[in-house]
Amino acid sequence: MAQHPYGGEVRRQYQVVADRVRMLIRDGGFTTGARLPAERELAQQLGVSRPSLREALIALEIEGRIEIRGGSGVYVCAAPTEVGATPTLGESPAELMQARVVVEGAVATLAAARVDKASLDRVRDALDAMRADVAAGRKPVEADRRFHLSIAEMSGNLVLAGVVGALFDGRHGAISTRMSGRIESVSPPWQDALGEHEAILRALESRDPQAASAAMCRHLLAAHDRWVGVND
Repeated sequence: MAQHPYGGEVRRQYQVVADRVRMLIRDGGFTTGARLPAERELAQQLGVSRPSLREALIALEIEGRIEIRGGSGVYVCAAPTEVGATPTLGESPAELMQARVVVEGAVATLAAARVDKASLDRVRDALDAMRADVAAGRKPVEADRRFHLSIAEMSGNLVLAGVVGALFDGRHGAISTRMSGRIESVSPPWQDALGEHEAILRALESRDPQAASAAMCRHLLAAHDRWVGVND
């Protein structure tokens, strides 16, 4: 678990919300097999955002406390006799994407001011690999990573390139992986992502730092909405 710089443990938002859902199950008398209130109602009842609630529910599903049935609802698998603390299951997907917007928006600004042919070719190659994967029905995750890392390396700042790689790899946490699988199983998100990557490339080719930053931020915000599922 993350440590607070002044001592003590920092609990992620999904852990806090998951603990509250646990208490609701116990205090509300929800028995095994019972259906919890609809997501919108549950979020309002707890006073939290729907993305935060979704992360919390996935954490509880991984624990085996609940089952999320698409199109049906959330059902109790094992009602707790006592309320424990939800363990850390990786970073929050929403927080990861917010961090990427901040970091990669700035990285794109630096990259567009330092474009050269070799680095631009690496970005193009990564995008071509993404297109090929999508056309073949494969998830272009590795090519996507290479696209973003190539831009970070173009910035000339290896520290920022390391941060971009670490943030991208945060998607392999337990909650992020489960959420990605759930979203991608109901809607193919990669075609829209390709168009967003192409806009980033065009801005870099134009050597326009403002346009590159804007295109990167638009892409990551749209990816956040697809990943966290805020629009359904």
